Amino acid sequence: MTASIASVRKASRTDMKRQELPAEVGDHGGSLTRARRLFPDVTVPWLDLSTGINPHSYPLPVLPATVFSALPETARLDELRSVAADFYGARGAELVVAAPGTQILLPQVMELVAPGKVVVLSPTYAEHARAARLVGHSVTETSDFEMLAEADLAVVVNPNNPDGRIAPRSALLALADHLAAKGGLLVVDEAFMEVAPAAESVAGEAGRPGLVVLRSFGKFFGLAGLRLGFALAEREVARRVATRLGPWAVSGPALEIGVAALGDRMWQAAMRAQLESEAARLDALLARHGLDVAGGTSLYRFLRTANVDAIFDTLGRAGILVRNFEAQPDALRFGLPGSEAAFDRLDAALSGLALR
Repeated sequence: MTASIASVRKASRTDMKRQELPAEVGDHGGSLTRARRLFPDVTVPWLDLSTGINPHSYPLPVLPATVFSALPETARLDELRSVAADFYGARGAELVVAAPGTQILLPQVMELVAPGKVVVLSPTYAEHARAARLVGHSVTETSDFEMLAEADLAVVVNPNNPDGRIAPRSALLALADHLAAKGGLLVVDEAFMEVAPAAESVAGEAGRPGLVVLRSFGKFFGLAGLRLGFALAEREVARRVATRLGPWAVSGPALEIGVAALGDRMWQAAMRAQLESEAARLDALLARHGLDVAGGTSLYRFLRTANVDAIFDTLGRAGILVRNFEAQPDALRFGLPGSEAAFDRLDAALSGLALR
């Protein structure tokens, strides 16, 4: 246990200076309420391409009625943690914390280090910085990997959302060692690692001082509404986070579905191949309309173009929502259409644009 992680338990919350926060959580894609507000005249069903969630959800197993009527059993939670440890390559279930989504873990993890300097490798998912400010840290966002070494707590999303950038495993482990030596922490969010080069994952290093790895369940398995995610960390860190979450944090249905999906290696392999094929098809479709892909993963494609507003507006008026970014006005992210009809609909909507 590092000195900073231990000392945070002695700090009084009333002594922490809290920075002012936005009144609301920012938009992160997937909001059809926002889409309807922006395009109130759309009458067709919306095609939501604004997220990186797999459009081909894991087939739900038959669930016994008791998963709804009874409190979740500790033994089943232990089984989920064991299956998750095996899936993510962690050395044991005692290093795994299961939670109702990784989002709820962010402030818990940020509090593992006493309020200080958080550096986030950016541009990336906005909630890491917001959670860090929420618990009293000052936050710097940077595109310079070397600046992470100056942090008390550093955050790297790997592969990155939205551009798919990969930080090398060797660089991350060296950074974790550097931060651990001064009582700091590296948080690596591997939400999309299931569709990235497995050799770059640091999940198998869970238990290493100065390292916490976050893994999302809902994106690859296409079940974001189930709310299930994991933190992988040193045994004592995992115990502290789990204690703060309390009993029954993961619902009965999530336990059952998580055990089934994480253990289904045949489905996982077949799905990775399918996603790669569909991502290549999406790239070809976009290229036909003068849009070249600049990055992403097989769950989302990232573009840079001078025509963001025209594309976003044209697609929105056709009932197709893609992801634009206030902080990156030249960027768009496209999720996978997921069906023949959806591919055809996107193709037709883009046909009216003259981008070349």
